[in-house]
Amino acid sequence: MILPVGRSGWAIAAGYVGLFALAGIGAPFALILSVVAMADIKMHPEKRGMGRAIFALLSGLWGVGLLFYFFYS
Repeated sequence: MILPVGRSGWAIAAGYVGLFALAGIGAPFALILSVVAMADIKMHPEKRGMGRAIFALLSGLWGVGLLFYFFYS
């Protein structure tokens, strides 16, 4: 129940990197990993983890926006 069995490894990695992307750290990596995770899940429908991938995508966008705000304002 605790182990992520049946989930995409890319989605798990994207979720963890997405947590750091909320602070602006690693936001581009979160975006890249989330897109790779979504592609992996679409190619292998038996895998799960789309929620983590979407979270990483949104937090990556937030982190990039945060970086632009601080550097260009």
